[in-house]
Formats: sequence, C-alpha cells, structure tokens
Amino acid sequence: MSERHQIYLGLGSNLGDRQSNILQALQKLRDQLTIEAVSSCYETEPVGYLDQPPFLNVVCGGMTSLAPYDLFLFIKAIERKMGRQRTQRYGPRPIDIDILFFDDLVLDLPDLVIPHPRLAERAFLLVPLVEIAPDKVHPILKRTAAELLQQVGQEGVRKVERGLKMRFGRDIQEERPLIPASLSRVGITGVERIIRIAKGGKDNLFWATIDLFADLNPRQTGVHMSRFSDTLDEVVDEIVSQRSPNIESLAVQLAQAIMQSQQAIRSEVRISIKYPMEKWTPVSAKKTQELYTLISIAVCTTERVKRVVGVEAEGMTACPCAQEMVRTYSQERLQEEGFSAEQASKVLEILPIATHNQRGKGTLLIGAEQEIRAEDLVEIVEASMSAETYDLLKRADELFVVTKAHDNPRFVEDVVREMLQRVVDTYPDLPDEAFVLAKQVNFEGIHKYNALAERYGTLAEIRREVLTGEYIKKHTTLGEWLES
Repeated sequence: MSERHQIYLGLGSNLGDRQSNILQALQKLRDQLTIEAVSSCYETEPVGYLDQPPFLNVVCGGMTSLAPYDLFLFIKAIERKMGRQRTQRYGPRPIDIDILFFDDLVLDLPDLVIPHPRLAERAFLLVPLVEIAPDKVHPILKRTAAELLQQVGQEGVRKVERGLKMRFGRDIQEERPLIPASLSRVGITGVERIIRIAKGGKDNLFWATIDLFADLNPRQTGVHMSRFSDTLDEVVDEIVSQRSPNIESLAVQLAQAIMQSQQAIRSEVRISIKYPMEKWTPVSAKKTQELYTLISIAVCTTERVKRVVGVEAEGMTACPCAQEMVRTYSQERLQEEGFSAEQASKVLEILPIATHNQRGKGTLLIGAEQEIRAEDLVEIVEASMSAETYDLLKRADELFVVTKAHDNPRFVEDVVREMLQRVVDTYPDLPDEAFVLAKQVNFEGIHKYNALAERYGTLAEIRREVLTGEYIKKHTTLGEWLES
C-alpha cells in the first residue's frame, strides 16, 4: 500500500465566479487527495500587482499518496485546465493553488519550495490555516500556525459569510402542499453503489442497486431528494468501516437513517446485489462461479423495523404436458413397429422422453427476524426446478443436466409448490408470523409468452396448506406483512 502524506494547500481566485472556481478546484483535487478539512472563505486585497480584483482564499488539508513533485505537477495541470495563464507575476487568475506543507518536509527546488516560502508573512494564508490546523508546526521556523499568525496579524483579511455554501431562502419541501394528500412512497430508485460486505472472513466488494423511499405526510410538500444520496453515502461509509456481515444490516441502517434525515413517518429501502457462489459441475467436477441476485428489503417506522431477505436464481424446467404427448406418440410408434405394449412401456421407462425446455428464474423471499442464509435460499430455488444450470459445462455435464431435467418435468406451478414445501421443511423453527414469497417465471421455448406462478403469505398460512391440504383463503401480501 502506498505511503500516505499529510498536506495543506492554499487556494485563491479573483477572476470570474470565485466561489465556483474554488469549488471546481477542490473537486478536481479529490482525484488524488482525500480532503479532510476546508476552511471558511476569506477575501483580501491583491498583493504585488494591485490593479486587479480582490481575492477569495481558502486552505484545505488532507492526505495524498503522491510524491511532492508529482503533487506539484498535478496541481499545475488543474490550474491550466481551469484557464490560468502565467502572463504576469502576481497577476489576476481564475485559480491559484499552492502547497503550504507536505508532512514535515523541507524541500528547495528551482520551481518548488516546501513549506511555502512566504507563508509566515501572508495573513490571507495563515488565517484560514489556523482555522483548520492551528497547531501545525512550521518545520523550519518551529512555530505553530497560530503563533505565526499572531506575529503577522489579521488586518485586511475579511471572512466571507457565504463562503463555499449556498444560501437558500424558503425550505419549500417543508411547506404545506396545495393539496393536503399524503403519499405512500416518495424517493429515488436505481442508485448504484459499490458496497463492502464481510463474507468468508474477509471483505468483499459488491455492485448494488438501491431504492430509497419515505412516506410523505399531508402537511409536507416534498422530501429532500439530495438527503437520500447523502444518507446513502454516510451509512455505506460507516458500514464499510464496520465490515457489515450482510446486506440486511445495510438496508436496516439506511431505513433508520432515512427516518431521521427526512423526518418521515415510514421509510423503505430495497437493495439487490450480484452475489457469487462457487459451484462444481455435476460430472467433470469443474469449479465454476455462478452469479445470483441477493435481495434485501427493510421498512422502518417509529415503532418497529421489518426486514426481508431473498434471492433470484436461474434454472431449467422440462414441460410435463409435451412430454406426456411424446410418450403416448412413442408408445404407439413402437407398437406399430412390432413391439408389444409391455415391451414399449418398458423401453419408455428406461429412456428419457423428449419435451420442450424453458429457462426459468425463481425468486424466494423470507421475512423474519432470524438470520436467513442466502446460500440456503439458492439451494431451495434451484432444487425446485427440473435441473440447475451452469455457466460452464463439459459434454458429460450437459448430458447429466438434460437427462436430469427430463426425469423431473415440472410446470411453472410445480416449481413454486416445490419451493413452498422446501421452505416448510428447511425452516421448522421459523415462527408462524414470518413471511414467504415464492415466484417462478419460465421463459418459454416454443411459445411467444412467458409463464408465471406465485404464492405469498405468512408461514402459518402456507404451513397449513402444505401440511394438511386445507385451502386457506387469506394470502397475506408483502405490503400487508411489512405494515402489520
């Protein structure tokens, strides 16, 4: 890992929109710097060449992995890109960036001197420096920034109230709307982030898609959209440092943070990530990595938090109806060729019977306080189809998968019922109030439409039907369960 260095930079501008110039420079600096502190803005009259507009100055502090001269070249490139032209010493410029300190380094080169050679006599640099680092010691003069400023004084340095922050008038989102109707969900969708989750004893990076919502009461015009993104960044950063064990924790923390930042009566967060699992092909035993979609939903109110975890996994199904038609046709053909009915039936019991196949996608969601392993849910979904699929297969593996599928023909409805049975068998200790949703979509091979089946409800509702065959009229929806 590259060595990190503590640096302090002075930024000034007196051409164009000075505030915007400094903000742009800070943004560009973040490509190579971790900026930890930025001072207020201070306005001063020009030094040296006086016939020019006053300067706006700030000082920032942060960390970098760049070497001193590489940092110098990086800064000069930013100045050029922002339109600085060195036509006159101390002349007007859209941006000026100086290295004030680089660790405790003392460096004297023809075009780079560190610390800044005139720092001790320039109040417009010392005042903002003292604001963020009063105890920083000058490595040559052996005095702190505060002590140096005391010698120079602050005359001519005026703090700018507006600084780098925009001033706004009314907070329109907080005002009452013209039509006093509450909204069930307001938020942002499709936010993409790289998140870090602890898996297998080490940190792993995942590409996540996140939806964030808040319920809006009838007395508030709108939510603060920017706060959703701010909340996301803050919580993700916190979870990265804590090595979150799963995305359910991330979803719950985001939902709780939205409640606070939006002053919401209810919040909802949905996260999906691509989740890799190592598998082995059935015959050749080749190691392969299969990707699954891991889903987490968290809903938060002032009284409670509810969470759901689930997976999406692909597999294949073989159509029982077409297979039965092929079986009947094959029986007749064999008998026409001289085989007895008993001989024909025995042959058809041994050989796989042709039918059309579909690639299917199964979804399984479980809502419960107990921890649910994603790997277990993937196994349930794949085992409920006619056969699993693999990214990489040898010829022997292909034969096994195709034969397995044709030995286990299943309708889309069969797959959902298999999932329900396996959930009941796998989680006997889950409470009755837990929630289950099982869904299967088959992407038809010979039809121009897709087939879908779905069942949802509390575990109590599903257990009664699976174990007793009793028809339960009530099917609790995901929305009802989240609100119950």
